[in-house]
Amino acid sequence: MGKITVVGIGPGSLMEMTPKAKEAINNAQVVVGYNVYIELIMSLLVNKEIIGTGMMQEVDRCKMAMDAAMEGKNTVVVSSGDAGVYGMAGLMLELVLQQPADKRPEWGGTVAGVSAVNAAASLLGAPLMHDFAVISLSDWLTPWDLIKKRVRLAGEGDFVMALYNPKSKSRPEYINEVQSILLKCRNPKTPVGIVTGASREQETRIISDLEHFTEAEIGMFSIVIIGNSNTYVKDGYMVTPRGYRV
Repeated sequence: MGKITVVGIGPGSLMEMTPKAKEAINNAQVVVGYNVYIELIMSLLVNKEIIGTGMMQEVDRCKMAMDAAMEGKNTVVVSSGDAGVYGMAGLMLELVLQQPADKRPEWGGTVAGVSAVNAAASLLGAPLMHDFAVISLSDWLTPWDLIKKRVRLAGEGDFVMALYNPKSKSRPEYINEVQSILLKCRNPKTPVGIVTGASREQETRIISDLEHFTEAEIGMFSIVIIGNSNTYVKDGYMVTPRGYRV
């Protein structure tokens, strides 16, 4: 049997990929991933067998990785950001553990990466200095009513909030519903940062507020960070105080 390792490649730039991730890819015979992410690391894949699939084909992708490892090949499944945060680590591990112990590939573990939320926060200043909640607005795997409940409770709990998958062509109004929910418990002037394509060539950064942030351009590759009651903006940077006396 071969080995399966799930690798977080970071938000986009090779400079933000960890040495451990690069080593895992270098040692692999087969690299499996979403085509967009494969393209980001193509310079590392010389002489590798590449298995790429499109969006919404995660299960098929992991099954192909399993097949490769069961053929005795050292296989890496790549995932953007951190593979354990909305990535492929969970699905891949579930499939491995479904196999009988004496017939499953070796589990090489998950190689952590820089998450998109961390990359976005670093560009905005210091918005995640206190407790925060990360919520995906994609209802592909989670019912929309449950997502709205999580948003409401995080808002009432005064968490800083980071939103993944905030807007797409199929659900353009969800972000407006989130805004409406939060305006019931947050000051309209609460700072909101929007980072699109963090660490990639077309990276953009906008700082707005809860009342107006939906007027900005937001897409599937955006991360929206909504401050708590103490978050402020100064000289173009978002800051959420930890509580130190300064």
